[in-house]
Amino acid sequence: MVTRRWGWGGGSGDRGGPGVGSTQARGDAGEVRALAWLVSRGLVLVQRNYRVARGPSARGGEIDLVMRERDGTLVFVEVRARADAGHGGAAASVTRSKQQRLLRAAQHYLLRFDSPPPCRFDVVAIDGERIEWLPGAFGA
Repeated sequence: MVTRRWGWGGGSGDRGGPGVGSTQARGDAGEVRALAWLVSRGLVLVQRNYRVARGPSARGGEIDLVMRERDGTLVFVEVRARADAGHGGAAASVTRSKQQRLLRAAQHYLLRFDSPPPCRFDVVAIDGERIEWLPGAFGA
């Protein structure tokens, strides 16, 4: 019999440390909730978890959701999920360096287009049960 204590995870999100599995699971569940929220508001999923490597010792970027608006606007979505709004909440955790990594990943993504469509960067902040959608949260 295996007993789990102190938040040690299990399954695909487990990275082997206390509480980390639950954090990964919360993030994955947050992406699912955000996707459903955005789809219910008319956006269409183009791609999930678009990743770009920057180099062996430098952090790349990841775009959680790439969506398309009805008018053709491409929407790069960062999803942040927190158990509660403590420490500034989920939206406050999208730092300037995180924004820069998202911008680099989006630039890489847009290389596939001869003529890139209009774009914007949204944040979906999930604090507990509360979802806040911030269209145009930051710019290039």
